[in-house]
Amino acid sequence: MSDTILIRNVRAVDTVNDKLTDVFIKDGIIADTGEALSVSADQVIDGTGLVLMPSLFDMHVHFRDPGQTHKEDVLTGCSAALAGGVTGVLAMPNTVPPCDSPDIIRYIKDKAKDTGVDVYPVGCITGGMKGNGLCDYEALKEAGCICISDDGRPVEDAEMMRKALELSNENGLLVASHCEDLSIINKGIMNKGEVSEKLGVRGMDRASEDYITAREMILASSVGARIHICHVSTEGSSAMIRFAKSRGVRVTCETAPHYFMLTDELLMKRDADYRMNPPLRTPKDVRAIIDAVKDGTIDCIITDHAPHAAEEKADFEKAPNGVVGLETSLAATLTALYHTGEISLNKVVELMCVNPRRILGLDVPSIEKGSTADLVIADIDKKWTVEPEKLHSKSHNTVFKGMTLTGKPLVTISKGVIRYDSRN
Repeated sequence: MSDTILIRNVRAVDTVNDKLTDVFIKDGIIADTGEALSVSADQVIDGTGLVLMPSLFDMHVHFRDPGQTHKEDVLTGCSAALAGGVTGVLAMPNTVPPCDSPDIIRYIKDKAKDTGVDVYPVGCITGGMKGNGLCDYEALKEAGCICISDDGRPVEDAEMMRKALELSNENGLLVASHCEDLSIINKGIMNKGEVSEKLGVRGMDRASEDYITAREMILASSVGARIHICHVSTEGSSAMIRFAKSRGVRVTCETAPHYFMLTDELLMKRDADYRMNPPLRTPKDVRAIIDAVKDGTIDCIITDHAPHAAEEKADFEKAPNGVVGLETSLAATLTALYHTGEISLNKVVELMCVNPRRILGLDVPSIEKGSTADLVIADIDKKWTVEPEKLHSKSHNTVFKGMTLTGKPLVTISKGVIRYDSRN
């Protein structure tokens, strides 16, 4: 049995509520809410000046486990998640070996079971992510898989992707697509444009993302299937997704904070910590992504948490793509979108807590009596500077290093248990 927790005088925010209240937690659920509750508890938290929200769910992370645990493993990934107010993640399949079998699904779930983070391993669309044949989706689902993707690379064969989408209607698995045409990318390492030309390096043309985004929506529409577009970064992709939604295509999508905060000008530093795939784009793209978040075109904010060791990131042109983000996602979103007046706190909850779970068919927590106590307490006005060496992840390749962000998770509660507390 978990300890009882009483949170006093906190600003409770979900998609419908924004009010000062007490919240009493018992046996893993919210047992009561209201002003000046007359109850005793094992732990009492003074919530004055703080915000209580449902915990975050990040539906796009890379935990590198099995096979590349020098970068991250399930346990350190979950620790980083909790420090960011995250109690649920969708872990992408480009592990070593790729997550294409029930055994790997079970290994990951078993390793995560006592962490306080619900880890849902994503199964591969194709065997070994090689594009040569489809995986056994029924077997993956039976092992606990709720989503399939070859994220880290695209499914190059359109007919194979169409078949995967067709089968997803039968087995109830969400198909998530890494939208990239490898022939267009042609070994580019950053956004193709003025900055890549100044640096004299190969660029990644936006046509790569836009083309496959359009392809996936056409294929999904042809078979009446759902499709989830990963890490949207371009004006073109967001516009096409908006249009497809207006036409009834069953498409959802995500973006990450760096795509609505930062531009490819940062690459002038020749620092591979600013390299990821898709890459940082232009100010015009940043504005388009913000607008797509605001009008509901983009359904959720994720991190694409992709740890790499410092020595792997040392060479600007040869380094692997990817940045960590679990511990900065709420802070970055508050800084860029809430404190600038672009969106409300209720919208932050919708994007980071509610929509990812809804898309995946999972239970959605709220600040209501009877709801599972998956919660985060944050000081939304706390200014702090990102110091990579203090991150809980094994890897420190963050684009926000040295930046001052406004808003910080202080306490993360998972199923009624305090799993992270930075107040002391």
